[in-house]
Amino acid sequence: MTTTNDERAGHLPTLVASFLHFDLSFMLWVLIGALGISIAEQLGLSPAQRGVLVALPILSGSLLRIPLGSLSDRWGARRVGGAMLAFLALPLSLGWLAAASWSSMIAIGLMLGTAGASFAVALPLASAWYPPRRQGLVMGIAAAGNSGTVITNLIAPRLAASVGWQGVFGLAMLPLAAVLTIFLLLAREAPSRAQRRVRSMRELLREPDLWWFCLFYSVTFGGYVGLSSFLPLFLRDQHGLAPASAGMLTAIAAFVGSGARPIGGWLADRVGGRRLLTVALTGLAIAYALVASGPSLQLLTMVIVAAMACCGLGNGAVFQLVPLRFRDEIGSVTGIIGALGGVGGFCLPILLGFIRQGGGSFGAGFLLLAAVAASVVVVLQTLTRHAGWRLSWRTGLAEG
Repeated sequence: MTTTNDERAGHLPTLVASFLHFDLSFMLWVLIGALGISIAEQLGLSPAQRGVLVALPILSGSLLRIPLGSLSDRWGARRVGGAMLAFLALPLSLGWLAAASWSSMIAIGLMLGTAGASFAVALPLASAWYPPRRQGLVMGIAAAGNSGTVITNLIAPRLAASVGWQGVFGLAMLPLAAVLTIFLLLAREAPSRAQRRVRSMRELLREPDLWWFCLFYSVTFGGYVGLSSFLPLFLRDQHGLAPASAGMLTAIAAFVGSGARPIGGWLADRVGGRRLLTVALTGLAIAYALVASGPSLQLLTMVIVAAMACCGLGNGAVFQLVPLRFRDEIGSVTGIIGALGGVGGFCLPILLGFIRQGGGSFGAGFLLLAAVAASVVVVLQTLTRHAGWRLSWRTGLAEG
């Protein structure tokens, strides 16, 4: 399907394939976090070790977004995406057959983190087929695959009760095989890909706007994926919830966050990504501060859900702006921004785990997160007042 660059009709099969790739990848990326209670209790892990264990896949997946995003620009997202899915069979096999110690779980977690790099493959693959005026919605739909966190947190703890947490790794290879097959059948590269002039990584890293996007996304996406991974352990420690109950509450929050992402993209197309991002970050700062106050479980649940909604809206707002600012290098730029966003998600459980172990409470950690979100709002408003920053953006961003 080919049209002019400004009026591309899109390619629905590729959008579906991108969504499924991202959804399955997110299922696997947070699998250790969803099974964290069972793994930690069987292996006798300390609070700090638990934080490290659930954070490692986030870190490795985030860092891999940079090289895989660059490879997507040069070799094609379909080819790179298929290779990624095939590789994930290795850590799942090891988790099923060879996971018996802290050191083995560290190795498995690092390899399983490859799933997190789907962000730099699935989103550019879908984005290239659609015109600028539809980027917020399209990127939101493709990225709504982060709903895989919902599926994992709902199903994995219950499966672990029946087949053991090692068995869950083995069963996860079934949807992996199905999605790999569907992806290869449906996904296609956009015709415009061959016409692009891709700037070097060195050139991109000199762009100030790239680093502002990284900052914003490290708070919004970092909050989403960090909380999705750490909430089961937090709810177990703070309120004594059983694994299934903690997984259920985490799944509800993750579902709201993932659903808010396409809504955020759609709203950003209409009101401007900058405005929506300001609202989302302000709400997130307030939510973190409320969690730090130690509310009841009922109130905590509502606040966490609100925080995840703010993260989702913020994610949609950021990636309404990114394709408009860096359209030709979308794979590389998405990889860099996604990497820094994932590093934010890596830092969150590490921070909370170590503060809990050192001070006996999670409150100080959430207060620090609230301060960070509030500070980024100030940064965003300061940047907005500089006309040079706003005028450096392409069509559609001056008011965003």
